[in-house]
Amino acid sequence: MILSRKQSFTTQAFQLVDAVLVWLAFVIGGQLRDPVRYLLGMGGGGDDLLTSMNWVLYVCVPFTPLLLERIGFYDRLRQKTSRMSVGQLVRLLVVIILVIGAIAMFAKWTEARRLVLGIGLIFMFVLLLARDRMTTLWLRKRGSNEAAKERVVIAGSGKEIDEFLAQLDPEITADWNIVDRFDLGCRDVDEMFDLLKSQSVGRVLFAAGHTEFEKVAKAVEACELQGVEAWIAASFIRAQIARPEFDMVGTKPMLVLRSTPELSWELMFKEVLDRMGAALLILMTSPLWVVAYLGVRLSSPGAPVFFSQMRAGRYGRPFRMWKFRTMVANAEELLEVTKEAHGNRMDGPVFKLDHDPRVFRFGSWLRGGSIDELPQLINVVLGDMSLVGPRPLPLYEVEAFSKMAHRRRLSVKPGITCEWQVGGRNHITSFEEWVEMDLHYIDNWSLWLDFYILLKTIPAVVFGWGAK
Repeated sequence: MILSRKQSFTTQAFQLVDAVLVWLAFVIGGQLRDPVRYLLGMGGGGDDLLTSMNWVLYVCVPFTPLLLERIGFYDRLRQKTSRMSVGQLVRLLVVIILVIGAIAMFAKWTEARRLVLGIGLIFMFVLLLARDRMTTLWLRKRGSNEAAKERVVIAGSGKEIDEFLAQLDPEITADWNIVDRFDLGCRDVDEMFDLLKSQSVGRVLFAAGHTEFEKVAKAVEACELQGVEAWIAASFIRAQIARPEFDMVGTKPMLVLRSTPELSWELMFKEVLDRMGAALLILMTSPLWVVAYLGVRLSSPGAPVFFSQMRAGRYGRPFRMWKFRTMVANAEELLEVTKEAHGNRMDGPVFKLDHDPRVFRFGSWLRGGSIDELPQLINVVLGDMSLVGPRPLPLYEVEAFSKMAHRRRLSVKPGITCEWQVGGRNHITSFEEWVEMDLHYIDNWSLWLDFYILLKTIPAVVFGWGAK
């Protein structure tokens, strides 16, 4: 079966988890061996697991996931039944028992080791079945949640779109929320710009083999400028920013123009690091939360301690971002008055002002140490933000973007800190320069770049560099 890059990555992730579960099963078998021998009246003692069962682990841990892939254990997970999973695991156990039995003919085994093997195989069956069933239930639940589905647009002629979707496995399309079937033959391509923006689209798939080349190229440009992936089942198209590569949707070869970091172990580790790191930072900074809470409550009584605002997340999808309140309660109502009276330090759609009069004294102290940003760690734990990434902007500022290319900064998760935050906010007054820094981060992203920015954030926070 030909797998897409995403399917291959998912299968490898499951194989890694299953290898750990196999190892854990035999560890449990080693721990339960003596108690079981005692209950059976066989006495205790004997070699421990590490010395007596190492060779079994060398066989089972690496080869079990490969055998599972061979028998289709990772295929069509959403459609699998418990009966199918049990049948596949029974076939797996038969093969493993035959292989280990053949090897055991050339070794002298004690009954204790056979007991460890038996207990280990039982727990291996239970743990793998439990993981498989939990995965299937989670996938089905996600499939019934429209908000969790990937928002995609299918573009091409009406007939080509119908044929394209008819040839796809329902397992593929179950994760899609097709927000529009964009007929390039009948509709103005300029509508694509507004469609991607208004619907927070993450991917556009082009089934446009007989569509005018110029229209396809212009539609791809709309995707490229906004950082939306373009998957093309058509002729090769050159791109100035996006990296062209091939992938699969079912059995259909697709040309992908990607201007954002592609799916990888590095990107998965970033996601894990974000959530675990944010949770750890919440625990470590909990005394500062108490100080900030009491300080805001006493300095500005009668108003909420926390400030929340709808911000633009990945692909412009709105989310509620949290901060400790540092301004007067009616700060948003005073925004236009403040702009007229004091101007704007930044050019472009964003508003920044040195010594904003709406900030009360204790709020200024919170901003100086970036303590007001701490509640955003909750957004990171929830998956709306990352530790490192372009700063999230209010929805009204995103709506005011003068260039469509500015929206490409929305093609990755927003972050608590970024290159502008740690090195540019104290002297950059041009929104264009800010966007250039964000796009440089997106185009050159690596895990090491994130670590570098996080390290630069520490002195920026301690010394309050650029905080206003």
